Amino acid sequence: MGSLSIWHWLIVLVVVLVLFGGGGKISTIMGDMAKGIKSFKKHMADDEPMDDNAPRTGAGHIAPPPAPAADRTAAPADKTVQH
Repeated sequence: MGSLSIWHWLIVLVVVLVLFGGGGKISTIMGDMAKGIKSFKKHMADDEPMDDNAPRTGAGHIAPPPAPAADRTAAPADKTVQH
């Protein structure tokens, strides 16, 4: 009965932060976090890169594999077996 639960410690921590840290700092941090999330969502929706000076090469596509060699022979499984 003498120990405090986690909820008691969390309430004490919040009270101490509000008293000594100030309510303005918490609202500033939350506002900055909201701006960051909005910016992230905006840039995820954009088709252009964030840095307009950076050239885009290949438009994000993967190059096709090289053409197969013309002198390849057929695999043994491709040949018909005659008895």
